[in-house]
Amino acid sequence: MIRAEIEAKGGAMEFSRFMELALYAPGLGYYTAGQQKFGEQGDFVTAPELGGLFAACVARCCHDGLAQCGGGDIWEFGAGTGALAAGLLRELGRRDGLPRRYRIMELSPELRARQRRRLERAVPEYVDRVSWEDALPGDLGDAVIVANEVLDAMPVMRFCVDDGSPRLVHVVPRGSSFGESLQQGPANQLAAVAGLGLAKGYCSELHPAAAAWVASLAERLRRGLLLIVDYGYPEREYYHPQRTQGTLMCHYRHRAHVDPYRLVGLQDITAHVNFSAIARSGVDAGLKLTGYTSQAAFLIAAGLLDLAAREEPAGEAARLALTRQVQRLTSPAEMGESFKAMALSKDLQRPLTGFGLFDQRRRL
Repeated sequence: MIRAEIEAKGGAMEFSRFMELALYAPGLGYYTAGQQKFGEQGDFVTAPELGGLFAACVARCCHDGLAQCGGGDIWEFGAGTGALAAGLLRELGRRDGLPRRYRIMELSPELRARQRRRLERAVPEYVDRVSWEDALPGDLGDAVIVANEVLDAMPVMRFCVDDGSPRLVHVVPRGSSFGESLQQGPANQLAAVAGLGLAKGYCSELHPAAAAWVASLAERLRRGLLLIVDYGYPEREYYHPQRTQGTLMCHYRHRAHVDPYRLVGLQDITAHVNFSAIARSGVDAGLKLTGYTSQAAFLIAAGLLDLAAREEPAGEAARLALTRQVQRLTSPAEMGESFKAMALSKDLQRPLTGFGLFDQRRRL
């Protein structure tokens, strides 16, 4: 299918379109086909899959946002197996702070079915509040929007600086697989690359899809919060002189590599998030940058250790599993520093749980 579209386009396709098809082509792309993706039996493990602590901490921040709105909906994008949704609803129920509706935006029919089964099993009392949406309305009203490991899977534009001039990476057929060629692209994107002042031979990514997504949500949100948790860097670190080949990574069966043209449709393709660009997009669209910090600082400030103590695991194996969960969520060698939490808000006046321990907004 990809080769046919490349041929129809005259022999080359922008990398962002290739990534979009490889991940999201109906019935064929990585996220729309039916293979196992999440967990120990899949290709990677996300924070909600480790246990309930991550979701409980995120719920406390969501509770703040909903309370300042006087109620509203929660929208979750890319809900995976439904583990985060189940944990959020459980903790918000404990805190008497349930949303009016819990709305899930999920492209994959297979994942929608898995999410429903997970919720019916884990929080049957709240399933009637959950709905799966096919499109965003023009007005989101008062809402909290949650995006955990969503932006990293949005298509990126890849570029290389060639003889002092930026060029966009295009995908071309090469034997039975694909290769790359450097070609011209939209003037605004080439100008954005030129403005970074990168050296000849430097290759990396731009994130127009993620920036447009944030701006679109900002236009639709009447009042509330956009909470993003993902791996990435501020712009100065993203385009560090030593990061000359960008951040693109592929994942298959817990193995990571940098070749997006292997196992097309069967492997994940991701890029780290440029959090400075995301913050600019949100602020330019009318949001306020309320918080930015590491995942470890966010979770600890949101009460991670108290929540762990509340668990009271029975038996040595359960205690070790709980300890390991805390370690993986917070250790700099695991998710603690590479993952960041960002809050962009509209018309919220009070600080949000999770962002009071280590404010890193100045780094953006």
